[in-house]
Amino acid sequence: MTARPLHPRSLAAQAMGKIDPLTKAVVPPIHVATTYIRDEDNAYSSGFIYGRPDNETVHEAQAVLAMLEEAKAGALLFGSGMAAATAVFQALSPGDHVVASKVMYWALRSWLLTEATRWGLKIDFVETDDLNKLKAAVKPGVTKLVWIETPSNPLWTITDIAAAAEITHAAGARLAVDSTCASPVHTRPLTLGANIVMHAATKVLNGHSDVIAGALCARQDDDFWARIKTVRKGQGGILGPFEAYLLMRGMRTLHVRQERQSASAMALAQKLSAHPLVSRVLYPGLPQHPGHDIAARQMEGGFGFMLSVQVSGGEAAAIKSAAHVELYKRATSLGGVESLIEHRASIEGAGSPCPPDLLRLSTGIEDVDDLYADLDQALKAGHR
Repeated sequence: MTARPLHPRSLAAQAMGKIDPLTKAVVPPIHVATTYIRDEDNAYSSGFIYGRPDNETVHEAQAVLAMLEEAKAGALLFGSGMAAATAVFQALSPGDHVVASKVMYWALRSWLLTEATRWGLKIDFVETDDLNKLKAAVKPGVTKLVWIETPSNPLWTITDIAAAAEITHAAGARLAVDSTCASPVHTRPLTLGANIVMHAATKVLNGHSDVIAGALCARQDDDFWARIKTVRKGQGGILGPFEAYLLMRGMRTLHVRQERQSASAMALAQKLSAHPLVSRVLYPGLPQHPGHDIAARQMEGGFGFMLSVQVSGGEAAAIKSAAHVELYKRATSLGGVESLIEHRASIEGAGSPCPPDLLRLSTGIEDVDDLYADLDQALKAGHR
């Protein structure tokens, strides 16, 4: 009799249920070896050759993520989210045309505007949540890659992944999705038609603000995926074993954290929408959000842990409010168990699409009433 398939929550909680054959430990060990013994015939029957491309701890963490994303071709871990994202673009050829979300992770957008263009890539930034603009930007037979981020950081716009995939594939291109702020708990882009999904695994996949990591997952084991593997191997972008171990530890509690964080983010968005010192709340879970209906269709079990608020007193009041938080931490990054707040426009600098009155909030696992009380007192202090 065939056993009932296990839910991803169960598989992740037990790191795929693997037991160490030597000690019978239920927690996978850390493999730190950098080199491996050859067989007598000079082959490597173990499958491991050298520590840069091959490490068992990294393989185990990749297996967990591939399971969560339903990635038939598997997953690759990198030393950072930027290393993962840039590997996709480095796998293209000089002169290739790329269409990318206008609102996206600022560091990647900056890299695309500077370094990627030096290599000859031609990049057009468009509002990918507007499918008409996306379709107009994609050039059949010319565009090689469409890169979207949804929900997009820090405005949390929503792009219809399935529709974007249809437009992209009709033009003969590949679709890559930065799903960092959705996580596989809420969205699995590969099942919606994307070719590649990227995560800044530093964020919610790890969830404890103690690992820098990135990840790519693929739907098809094709020539482009092979090229990405070559880029990672050749440039040495693999994740270290200790970081992979910590990342795997984080993914074991991903579902529990995401459910709590998403529920708290929704509660905060609803309360802050009625706050007299907040002019607007950006969160796809709110019915008034322009992308709410699409988000409700492609996100499961919640709308994520990130939201932004625009402060009624403008930029000065926003910065002053952030300076008066007590429970929230004023820090860059997102997705950890601790709640963070940041004035993004001043961080991103000139050219940022971020409104100057906006504060970005990463929701942790603290008591939601405590989080709201902290924001309430900080907003009041910021308007004095």
